[in-house]
Amino acid sequence: MIDRVLESERETIEAALVCLLPDDAWPERLHRAMAHAVFAGGKRIRPILARLAHRAAGGDPDDVTDAVCGLEFIHTYSLIHDDLPAFDDDVLRRGRPTVHVAFDEATAILAGDALLAEGLLLLARHPPGPGWAVRRAAAVELVAEAVSVRGMVGGQMEDLDATGQVESTEQDPRDRLDRIHRAKTGCLLAASVELGAVLAEVSDDDRKAFAGFGADLGLAFQIADDILDATATAADLGKSPGKDADAGKLTYVTLYGLDSARDRLADLEAELVGRATEIEGDEGELSAIASFVAHRRN
Repeated sequence: MIDRVLESERETIEAALVCLLPDDAWPERLHRAMAHAVFAGGKRIRPILARLAHRAAGGDPDDVTDAVCGLEFIHTYSLIHDDLPAFDDDVLRRGRPTVHVAFDEATAILAGDALLAEGLLLLARHPPGPGWAVRRAAAVELVAEAVSVRGMVGGQMEDLDATGQVESTEQDPRDRLDRIHRAKTGCLLAASVELGAVLAEVSDDDRKAFAGFGADLGLAFQIADDILDATATAADLGKSPGKDADAGKLTYVTLYGLDSARDRLADLEAELVGRATEIEGDEGELSAIASFVAHRRN
């Protein structure tokens, strides 16, 4: 069931992205670089999560499609910058050359900057109409906070600081790892789920339930990513595997070992299914997507 749902959702997001990001607009080279990254494939998990959460909260997901595409722009910005020589220095992303390889480093930086700005603009402008004004403002604040120094960017900074310090005695590496994962990857995934609820104008208590589910889903996603980096092939991932370990990065696998990382992921999956059931009842889409995240292969 979830495979069919995800495929249908992905098609909806892809069609919207094509309309929202023409590759021949001015400046043409910059737009081609942005499109190179956005249309390289991908699961579109963040906008899909927002649409599914919006539906679970009682809204019509088609009302918010353009808005939640802003999440995909912002996520893609983070990937472009992650791949830069100053960070991971990766040459492959989703099976094709990274933006700084296909174009150049300066263009890649600007493409990432542009996608961040365009993503926030989509959230600020959609859905149009005065009836959505308060919800649009809340959406921009939520997502901007998720990518701020208290979220994704701060997590990226701490990830850099922790590289090569798996055995650091300055602070508990377990706490540091949890903080990195929840900030660097988890914050935007959590915001994606919460965004769907915010755009449906749910109560504060319901919003907290969606946010809590999203936060743990983000952690599960990153643990799965750590496991895949240690076990998958380049063909599976569409990018170079094993680079985290080679760089001495702090991951669940390097800190706890592969078996313990898998056990933690299984525990999180069970917790997430329980949370999703509380939100939307038995056999809902959020429950199914939690299992999809835990068992993904790329």
